[in-house]
Parts: sequence; structure tokens; C-alpha cells
Amino acid sequence: MRALLLTLPLLTVAASQPATIDVLAPDAEARWIAFELTPANQIRFSAIVDVQPVSAILDTGVSTSLLSRGFVERTKLRIRSGPAAVAIGGTVASGWVDVREMVVGPLTRHHAQLATTTLPDAATGGAPVDLLVGRDMTQGYALDIDYDARRFRLLPSGRLPFRGSTAPLRIAGTWPGYVTELSLGAAHISRVLIDTGDGGAVTLRHGVWSALPEAKMPTTSTIAYGIGGASLVDLAIVPAVHSGTLTARTVEVRIEPNTGYTQAIGMNGRIGSGFLSRYRVLLDPAAGRMVLGPGKNGDEPPLRSTSGLVLRAEADRLSVLHVMRGSPAEAAGWHAGEQICRVDGATVASEAPLRWPVDRPGRTVRLGVCDGTIRTLTLRSFY
Repeated sequence: MRALLLTLPLLTVAASQPATIDVLAPDAEARWIAFELTPANQIRFSAIVDVQPVSAILDTGVSTSLLSRGFVERTKLRIRSGPAAVAIGGTVASGWVDVREMVVGPLTRHHAQLATTTLPDAATGGAPVDLLVGRDMTQGYALDIDYDARRFRLLPSGRLPFRGSTAPLRIAGTWPGYVTELSLGAAHISRVLIDTGDGGAVTLRHGVWSALPEAKMPTTSTIAYGIGGASLVDLAIVPAVHSGTLTARTVEVRIEPNTGYTQAIGMNGRIGSGFLSRYRVLLDPAAGRMVLGPGKNGDEPPLRSTSGLVLRAEADRLSVLHVMRGSPAEAAGWHAGEQICRVDGATVASEAPLRWPVDRPGRTVRLGVCDGTIRTLTLRSFY
């Protein structure tokens, strides 16, 4: 919980698909790819680009796989001009580069053309990342993600390695992506993007949310970080979300403005890793299905802030990134940009678990601001 309530980068490049040659190894089923979840719920693993190991994120919300501008400059790849890219936080400059070979586990892509742009650390889980592996590289296969075991693999389409609840899945959209549908109460919501690179659970555009009975529930605010920068969104906890034959209990929903990323890509909503990580996931658009199998955290409710402080942990301090609407922190006069150096008299260390911002209501925390002042904050439920 070093980065409480932070979302992940989302990128869609408006460009035609590059001509490539993909080869899936015959033993792909046995070739699991180990990964770690970043503090922002991203699937981070090791891949290879032109014989060099790179840090990669599996991001099905990205329409075209992408190399960081830092990697391109280090390896002196030639950049060709490209279109602007649509991302959380706004549009970003983009270009194209050619690589001889890209390897993701058992899948080798020869003569690949990749998009390239700057990948800020804040948008990639706080650590440098060289590669976003997108929908263009995975859509022809069954993508099996075992969140509990921290591994994934690519299988020939049609394979069904486990049983679970099933929802429809297809490749669709202005910038093609994995598209499904879901329901809240009696309301059916179509055009929902499956995005493994989004650390949130469920995101809806405001026009969809406002028509739901759940819109009367208490909401607060948080920030979403993407390649295009930060954006402000609303936040609610709903009692249930239905995905095909699955009913998920107590789900966090983020509500984007109608002018946000979801609207820009022609979708009504998104499902991210914050939801998917509760299950074992199979994405197989060629077979028309998403399968969600039981996971050890399937019934675990989302963490709910009781402080209202969205924080970034640094070496010796906590920086306030956002103060949530209606929260104890807002009532106490906290502001973005303030820095905390001590908590209940103890110094802040980046390795320490950041549990107090979501601790039990009624607890009073003594926070030492880095200017030397001491302030108290009493935690409570507020959404």
C-alpha cells in the first residue's frame, strides 16, 4: 500500500497494425511467465527486445505494443514520426520504431514495429519500464493469467485449462481492444474494455454511472495517473457487479468525467487488474469468451481509505498527492503537496507497510509534517 488508490497507465495508439511474423513455441502450454504485481497492480515481468532483457508490463488496454523512449534512445533506434496517442490524462506524442525480434515467453515476434513514447515512473508503478506488451501481441491466443501464482502463459485459442464463470469477449472498438459487458443491478452495460494494465477494479464514464440507482450512493474523489498525466475521478463502493455468470461482491468503481479516457476510446467502462486479480483469468477473444475461475482473494473486499490521504512513499517521507472529497483529511485542512516525515513518533521508511491510511475508524494518528509541526488525524468511514 505504498501508493494508495493510484491507477495505471492506459494508452491507445491510433495507427494501423504493423506487419509482423509471430511464432508460438510448440511447448507454450508448459512455458509459464513469472510476474510481480507492482504497487499499482500492474503485471510486470521480463521480456527480450533485440537480445536485450527488458522490464515489461502486460497491458491489454494498449492497442499497439510500445517501447519506452528511454530504451529507444539508449539503443539508438531510429524513430519514425507517428500519430498522437490517447491516454489517461490527455494525449501524448508518439512515434514508431522497428526491432528485429521481441520475445515474450514462448512467443517470438520477428520484424516488429512498435510505438514509442515517454513512460513516466508514476504511470508504471513507480519503477522504470521499457515495454508495454499490448493487445496486438496477445489477441490471437488464449491468455491465461494465474494471479495467485503470479504467472501467465499464452495458449492456442480454444484451449480451456480451467473451469469458471464465463462472459462474452471480442476484439472491437475504434482502437481495437478486448471488449466485454457487465451489469450493475438490473442495468446492462455494453462496451467494457478489459485492461490488465489498469490497476483499478471497474471504471465507468459519468454518463453511464449517473443513470444507475447506485449513483445515489456516497462517493469521494481520487486521482488516476496515466502516461498523459493525472486526472481526477470519483470513487464509490458498490455491493455487486455481474460479469456473465459471475457475481462479484463489494466492488470499487471509479467514475470518469464524460470527457475522460473511457469516452475518448468509445467505451462505456473498463475492467482492470484491481478486479481481475481476484480470479484466475482466461481471455480468448477468438473463442468469444472470458473465463474467471475462483481465486484466493475472490471474496476479499477492497481496501477503503479512512484517512482520505492519497500518498506516495519516498525514502524518508510521504508526499500527499490528493485529499479525498468528504474525508477526515479534507475536514482537517490537509492539502496536496504537504509532506509527512513521522507517524506516531516513528520516522517514515519506504519499506514500511502503509497501513494506517486505511486503518479502523476511530483511531487517531499523530502525523509529523516535515516542517516540524505535529497534526492529528482521526480516521473514519466516509464513502
